[in-house]
Amino acid sequence: MNTRYVIITGATGGLGQAVAQHLAAQDWSLILLSRNAEKLDRIKAPKGTLRIVTDVSKPGGTSEAIEKCRAKFQRFPVALVNCAGSVLLSPMHRMDEQQYQDTIHANLDTAFNSLKEFVSACIQARVQGSAVLISSVAAQIGMANHEAISAVKAAIEGLTRSAAANYAQHGIRINAVAPGLMRTPATEQFFLSPSAVRKINMQYPLGRHGKTEDVAQAIGWLLSTEANWVTGQVISVDGGYSALRTLSRSA
Repeated sequence: MNTRYVIITGATGGLGQAVAQHLAAQDWSLILLSRNAEKLDRIKAPKGTLRIVTDVSKPGGTSEAIEKCRAKFQRFPVALVNCAGSVLLSPMHRMDEQQYQDTIHANLDTAFNSLKEFVSACIQARVQGSAVLISSVAAQIGMANHEAISAVKAAIEGLTRSAAANYAQHGIRINAVAPGLMRTPATEQFFLSPSAVRKINMQYPLGRHGKTEDVAQAIGWLLSTEANWVTGQVISVDGGYSALRTLSRSA
């Protein structure tokens, strides 16, 4: 049996869980990473799923998962999805240093460290692999109160392209997705009333906010053999928000 293992960081978040569910349905075997042991234990996942409590914002977090996969299954994980991240909406003049550093650690450091350790292991094992990082629509267009998150997500897009260029010679594909606003536990504060939901939906040309399943399906395609000639790309999954300006909608 040709079992394929995928590492999913930030597995307890809304997007991480959606990615895990979608990839499991596509016959991927899961290696779920999170800092939160209690939440990680509660995630519904197929039998044989490997759950690892680790902090991937620090060096070694993803390497630990790779080694445990090798030891337990005698298999090498050939895919990585870095769903670890955070949301911070604040004008920069009201942002304290700790908030800014936390945003860097949760988003950029997790992406950089996870990808570094994944590609290093692929090269050492002489296997081809595929990785997907998470950017944001906020990296592509100016949005008020998004200074910190825009900066780190733009850095992730630069990381994606540079790393894709560097590791293509090893058969390692690296891409990113840039979602619009998705409704998750982390963003539920923006959906507190029907009026708020309507206002959000009116911003998107396709008339609705994002679902984690929308992004999970795009990630699944990028990891699949159907996308085996795709690398260095940032795919917008945002209902047309970053590219289109349509006629005004009625409230």
